[in-house]
Amino acid sequence: QLQLVESGGGLVQPGGSLRLSCAASGFTLDYYAIGWFRQAPGKEREGVSCISHSGVRTNYADSVKGRFTISRDNAKNTVYLQMNSLKPEDTAVYYCAAVRTFISCSRRGDEYAYWGQGTQVTVSS
Repeated sequence: QLQLVESGGGLVQPGGSLRLSCAASGFTLDYYAIGWFRQAPGKEREGVSCISHSGVRTNYADSVKGRFTISRDNAKNTVYLQMNSLKPEDTAVYYCAAVRTFISCSRRGDEYAYWGQGTQVTVSS
C-alpha cells in the first residue's frame, strides 16, 4: 500500500524554524516528484514547493522563496521541507504529495496522485 506520512509540525514563534518530513512506505520515491502543499482555514490550498525525482529541479511559491528549502534523501525514502523565518501567515496544515514523473515538478495539486494526511504548523507568539 502506497503511503505518505508527514511529521515535524508543531507550534513555533514567529521567526522560528521547523523541518517537515515526508516519509514514503510501500513504494520508492526515486521515480516520484514530490510537492508540499498547505491549506489554512478558509483559504484555498497553496502549492508551497516541489522537487523533481532526482532532486535537481525545485520550485517555490513567492510567499516562501528564500525562507523554505525542499530537499530529498532517496536512500531514506524521505523528502524534507526546511522552514525558516516563519511568519504567522505560514500557519496551515501542510501536506506532501507524490506523482510518478521524470519531468521536473509542479506546484499544481491536481497533478499529484498520492497524498499524506497532513501535519499542523502553527506560528504564533
